[in-house]
Amino acid sequence: MLMHLAADDPEGQPRIIAFEQGMRELGWAVGRNLQIDYRWAAGDPDRFRKCAAELVALAPDVVLAASGTPLVVALQQVTASVPIVFVGVADPVGAGLVESLARPGGNATGFTVYEYSMSGKWIELLKEIAPRVTRAAVVREPAISGTGQWGAIQSVAPSLGVELFPIGVRDAGEIERAIIAFSRGSNGGLIVTGSPSTSVHRHQIIALAARLLLPAVYPYRYFVASGGLLSYGPDPTDQFRRAAGYVDRILKGEKPADLPVQVPTKYELVINLKTAKALGLEVPAALLARANEVIE
Repeated sequence: MLMHLAADDPEGQPRIIAFEQGMRELGWAVGRNLQIDYRWAAGDPDRFRKCAAELVALAPDVVLAASGTPLVVALQQVTASVPIVFVGVADPVGAGLVESLARPGGNATGFTVYEYSMSGKWIELLKEIAPRVTRAAVVREPAISGTGQWGAIQSVAPSLGVELFPIGVRDAGEIERAIIAFSRGSNGGLIVTGSPSTSVHRHQIIALAARLLLPAVYPYRYFVASGGLLSYGPDPTDQFRRAAGYVDRILKGEKPADLPVQVPTKYELVINLKTAKALGLEVPAALLARANEVIE
């Protein structure tokens, strides 16, 4: 398993537990008929390549890439034959990881993190929880989310009267400089898209949003559990549970080329009322009623 998180990131263990539980339910148990070797890349592109080479050198029957496009790219650069199951990839076709969602065609398949049109919901939710917002910085990794997420957000912004400002997330320094510069304008808010870098730097982004009094919408629940305002997206842990099914099928002889890439089946809305209060926001009753979870 090649993980994009750091080994000490608290989000890592629930994902591993979900995957191993899924495998046990299918008859595979570590120490009996299953061995799992882990590598933690900590969001470092150099470690992506190093860890990918190390894992492929172990001659595994399958590699779980979790999560994001760069991990799969690193693996495919060192092997065209070892089966790869990925989770959390934004655009596997656009990134060239698979030929199509229905027929991947190569040595990789797995689970996408979004259906692109839902990205427009982020800006709608930002405007709903913070109606004064007229400027939104979109924190994104262009190489990861490509044009799909950005295009969906752009298509909705004019009707809401919101001007967009893209912000890159290559490193912590760039994130801090860009968000601080953006915050000097008035009526601003943040849309944080899903990518390995936004996950790795999430605590910094959440702290900046709080310090600069910027309402922000995030892609996953764990951002809100760490103090973010609101999130809308799939449950990453559930994807690890589902990935066990594909790993099982490959271990039993099926090929990634024949297993269609799957999209999330459920999205969850989570709101942090403590953060809303700190930002001086009154959360609309209609929004609270739609939330899957409210953190107080």
